[in-house]
Amino acid sequence: MSVTLNVTEGIAVVTMCNPPVNAITVSDTWSVDRHFQELGQREDVKVIILTSEGRGFNAGIDIKEMQGSKGDRAKEMEFVVGSGEACYEAFNRIYLTPQPVIAAVNGHCMGLGVGLVASCDLIVASKNAKFGLPEVDNGALGCASHLAKLVAPMKLREMSLTCRPATAAELHAWGSIAYLTEPEELLAKAMEIARNIAAKQQHVVRFAKSALNHLDVFEMHGNYRMEQGYTYQLNVMGEGSKARDAFVEGTRIITR
Repeated sequence: MSVTLNVTEGIAVVTMCNPPVNAITVSDTWSVDRHFQELGQREDVKVIILTSEGRGFNAGIDIKEMQGSKGDRAKEMEFVVGSGEACYEAFNRIYLTPQPVIAAVNGHCMGLGVGLVASCDLIVASKNAKFGLPEVDNGALGCASHLAKLVAPMKLREMSLTCRPATAAELHAWGSIAYLTEPEELLAKAMEIARNIAAKQQHVVRFAKSALNHLDVFEMHGNYRMEQGYTYQLNVMGEGSKARDAFVEGTRIITR
């Protein structure tokens, strides 16, 4: 996977690319974190867009990479912990970045992708986008804390327990997605919104984002740590590896 950064006229675009489905590796999760750390320190960057190339925004953590350590219990657990730490830091970094962050989402947005998007300040999505948490099918927990920012409590339970995704149209109707576009118009719409925000007084915009973070009604990042604890326990029990093996071998039974 590659994570690229381009800055033009005060607007930064961070782009993820890992064909065919944009599953993200641990090293590239850290790369996202580093890009946002750098951007947060730049006074010339007024707005950030997080997007991807290809047919989907993000398919979640790269399970095949995780199972590459299969057979070595210590390395497997080290990978699980390292992956969790990278996700936690990247999500938190995006959320706390002083500049507004716009998520431009095309196609599927699953698992870790939901964590990235919910850590942003505003979502623009193509009409073909879908958002979901396949974690239970994958023998893990995670990002329900972030999905809770996008859907109502009982919808959160339904999506988490059944692993059924929600469409962009549904999230738009619920007020979680600001704008829906045709796939080919996605980045243009995100840039339009970014230019609008970039034209405003930047100290005021940054203070507004900080105030909005304080107004959030629940502790998304602390709750995510709790979810990670259950994931680590599942891996100690062997349940996580069992589910990942079934995914890699193509024998996983999915009921959605």
